[in-house]
Amino acid sequence: MKIALMDVGIGLLAAAAALRRLRPDADLVLSSDPDGMPWGPRTPQDVTARALTVAEAAAAQHPDALIVACNTASVHALTALRARLGPDLPVIGTVPAIKPAAACGGPIAVWATPATTGSPYQRGLIEEFAGGVSVTEVPCPGLSDAVEYADDAAIGRAVAAAAARTPEDVRAVVLGCTHYELVGPRIRAALQRPGRPPLALYGSADAVAAQALRRTGERPAPEGPAEGSLTVLLSGRQAVLPAAALMYDEGRQLRAVGPVRREAVHER
Repeated sequence: MKIALMDVGIGLLAAAAALRRLRPDADLVLSSDPDGMPWGPRTPQDVTARALTVAEAAAAQHPDALIVACNTASVHALTALRARLGPDLPVIGTVPAIKPAAACGGPIAVWATPATTGSPYQRGLIEEFAGGVSVTEVPCPGLSDAVEYADDAAIGRAVAAAAARTPEDVRAVVLGCTHYELVGPRIRAALQRPGRPPLALYGSADAVAAQALRRTGERPAPEGPAEGSLTVLLSGRQAVLPAAALMYDEGRQLRAVGPVRREAVHER
């Protein structure tokens, strides 16, 4: 079994690591677009064009399914991707986990990029799945870029600024950008208040990984040997994991099955 994942950058690591946990034997293809980042400020048409190029590079590796591990690409390009690559190749999009978060009863907050916050897409999800629940949309300027480059100080500043905009009574936070899942513990620590129950974080990685297995007719087999291969494509070029990927647990989980670039990697 071979599963491909695409994103503008390393936000796909969370879903890739979730797949590795479910199926250690799966061959993974990680296709990203460092030449075109960031996608957020681009027009929907430009995002679609870049996403199609990245997806086609992944599809050339003949995967059994493709995960669009990017909220921006899922919003703007999912229909075009399915039209171009389907129906033979299942294409799984990423949707912010607003529905399960709202099930906790609220109040909840949705952390997302400034471009996504307040968008008709996100507002539609809130209206559809969080009716009657108090929802605060929290823009997180600079956070995805800081995570992409593993800039520890910038991550700290962006998380602190977003936490200051988050009401103190929220019970759950939806991570509306795949990059944010890589710093989930830091987000939880910034929001946790003394004497209150642990804050719940809702990401999409586990759900899309499970959906990819369902679409390919496979079942989880976490006890199997870690024999799956790892192929890394950077704007279509076969490469190795960027150094920033190794700064996160999810990237280090993938290190054993493929070569990685060690230059400029510093232990933290």
